Amino acid sequence: MGCGVLTTYTEIANIAGLHGLLVYTLTGAIPIFMFSFFGPLIRRRCPDGFVLTEWVFLRYGRICGWYLSVFTILTMYLYMVSELTAVQYAIEALTGINATPCLIIECVVTSIYTALGGFKVSFITDTWQAAFVMIIMVVAIIAYATNINIDMTLKHETEHQLLGANKLGWMLVYILFVAILTNDAFMAGFWLRTFAAKTNRDLFIGTGIASFVAFFLCFLVGITGIIAVWTGDLQINDPEGYNAFFILIANMGTWVTVIILIFAVALSTATFDSLQSAMTSTISNDLFRNKISINWIRLIVLIIMVPCIVVAVKAATNVLQIYLIADLVSASIIPVMFLGLWDRMYFLTSWEVMGGGLGALVGVFIFGTVYYGNAKDGGKLLLVWNGIYDSEDWGPFGAFVIAPFGGILIGFAILAIRLAILKVYSKAKGKPFTALDKPAPRAPPSELTEEESVERDIEDTVPKDIDSFENI
Repeated sequence: MGCGVLTTYTEIANIAGLHGLLVYTLTGAIPIFMFSFFGPLIRRRCPDGFVLTEWVFLRYGRICGWYLSVFTILTMYLYMVSELTAVQYAIEALTGINATPCLIIECVVTSIYTALGGFKVSFITDTWQAAFVMIIMVVAIIAYATNINIDMTLKHETEHQLLGANKLGWMLVYILFVAILTNDAFMAGFWLRTFAAKTNRDLFIGTGIASFVAFFLCFLVGITGIIAVWTGDLQINDPEGYNAFFILIANMGTWVTVIILIFAVALSTATFDSLQSAMTSTISNDLFRNKISINWIRLIVLIIMVPCIVVAVKAATNVLQIYLIADLVSASIIPVMFLGLWDRMYFLTSWEVMGGGLGALVGVFIFGTVYYGNAKDGGKLLLVWNGIYDSEDWGPFGAFVIAPFGGILIGFAILAIRLAILKVYSKAKGKPFTALDKPAPRAPPSELTEEESVERDIEDTVPKDIDSFENI
């Protein structure tokens, strides 16, 4: 979790108060722990894997693997943009200087040391980051305790709004849990760590510690969105609510500002190098099947850094909105795909997974068009254009209901159509209907000969007859 946590949690707290903050911190922490449940399931089915797409290649075939890869790369790109946007907020709010050169330096430096050290260096920077963050958080807590002056009149006037339960907070219980749980499945960095765990017990302990630390740190950061209202620096639902943490720090001494700025950059750097390493692994393994030099892949990732910087500087205005765009995509795609982990769903194929996921996004657009009365606002809902902040606007809530459940329903509708077509085809050709026969387990790629690997690639890509058509 990078520098973005210093803006998104404060924004939620400033809008939905303590209720919204508790929901966000819990729904951000619990999905991390869920890797200790889903990780062993996928590692058992795909022992040679190191990212989620390896299981998808094995379970659903090559086309579906490419499909997931494209959206995984898109998600990581959005997270890179959000990370650069967040560190830009930090630098400009605390120093007043143009942050663009700093963003360029961060991209270049992380690209150099990840190219030299690979993913291992990301593990190292994460370890340093964890120890460093603990020290800095102690300093920050002392600084806040000795420098913040709360206006008790403002506190009493806003206490009910900021500390009481509210409708938006209850809406976020569902929206954020679905959004973050499914989106974490797109984070290749999390899967790299999941597959790297020595044992399932280590994975359980690691995700447990991570969940607790994430909840604790994000809550401490987010509470500044409330404190800034009580000091008179912000209003409730303030347009600058995302900047609450930095606005309060800027009012303290220079030494506090310097330490917190180092803290923000350290958070951003450690997360950004993980995203770069994960994107390198995804592009190399999923798109090119590790058949071209890793140096070319790193060059591609370096080129991707250019639009990341441009969008972060010129177009990105809200880190939370960037996260929500990625969340809505993942909420559409992941649920129907993960049904394949259930042995009784052996008959699901890439037709249902891909059709269900893409159909869910179309369903969100249709819902938005009907709900708002025009196609333009329906398209905006796909980008969560208006955020999730208005408790009277049920559009975002409806979108996050339709995305997962619509994807599953559309997937089963496609399944029914596919089975009907194959049934008719079988009768017409006088062939047995085998679409619901349980397939033989697919061997991991490491157990295949080169000829068998090539044959599987062909079967997964080009349907030659009814049998291969059913498999795909």
